[in-house]
Amino acid sequence: MPSAARALTRRRCPPRTHASLPARAALPAALCLCAVLGAAAGASAAPGSSAAPGASAAPVQWSVAPAGGGRPSFYAEGPPGTVLQDTVAVTNPGRAPVLVRLSGTGLRTVFAQKAGNGIRVPARTRAEVPFTVTVPAGAAPGDRSGAVVARDTRGRTATVPIRLRVGGPALAALTVEHLAVHADSITYELVNRGTTVLVPRLAVRAEGVLGRVLDRAPRTLGVRLRPGARVRLTEPWPDRPALDAVDVRLTVTAPGGAHDTATASARFVPWPTVAATGGALLLGTGALLVVRRRRRRTSDGGRAAGVPAAGGVRGAVGAEVPCAGGALTEGAVK
Repeated sequence: MPSAARALTRRRCPPRTHASLPARAALPAALCLCAVLGAAAGASAAPGSSAAPGASAAPVQWSVAPAGGGRPSFYAEGPPGTVLQDTVAVTNPGRAPVLVRLSGTGLRTVFAQKAGNGIRVPARTRAEVPFTVTVPAGAAPGDRSGAVVARDTRGRTATVPIRLRVGGPALAALTVEHLAVHADSITYELVNRGTTVLVPRLAVRAEGVLGRVLDRAPRTLGVRLRPGARVRLTEPWPDRPALDAVDVRLTVTAPGGAHDTATASARFVPWPTVAATGGALLLGTGALLVVRRRRRRTSDGGRAAGVPAAGGVRGAVGAEVPCAGGALTEGAVK
């Protein structure tokens, strides 16, 4: 039995020896993996990383928000011309001071003195800056938007929205002014006299001596008129009558009940044709007068010499003049 046990043991030894070879081969790979992990841990422990114990933390960036907290944006409401006031807070949780410049976009925003040149916010400090927002005079009732913009010396920016509600009644009104008719067009001006933004529609008609010469159905113009805005427009009229007296009428409407009309008169005369015709008439009249004057001089030739025609025959005047003249001369001498 002891010999059998020893034989069994000898048979099991080769497998153990054969299994130990892969373990020895994997040892260098394991050592390389540990080296890689150690390098990664060393990199994560570099200064400025929060992962390394004892290392300095990354600088926390400053922020801007409405003062008082709990508001994601600024909100103001008032009628046109109102000046509204609020406060913006710039928070610097870092260990170094920051210089932040404040400005506004979209709305008329005015900050406290020196805010535009830059506000120095010390470390771990919050600075509160008052500012005003002016509701534009003549602004239409409704919502308008803007923003408070903060920028530091490194170029980093942060914004806070401003939502403005313009109060007041909605009034749609417009006027048509300075209507004029030209050689091939019609010009006019539209003025928004209300408190809402208008998209006008235009209709054009013209009546001549013999009836209507222009009739254009209402159509939407490609303009948007803000309250108080004025715009000059041109309506082409290339096929106007050459000779006529017309009355032009413009009708402008807009949603909300806005409505106005304007009229103008014009006389179309083809002056080149009239000038040519008048010149021909003048030439013809002048020629007729010259012919008549020549005929008159011919018929009154004998009377101009002071001798009446004998026997009523105009052709004998030339033969009798010397004789009569001689007798008169002789008689005079005597």
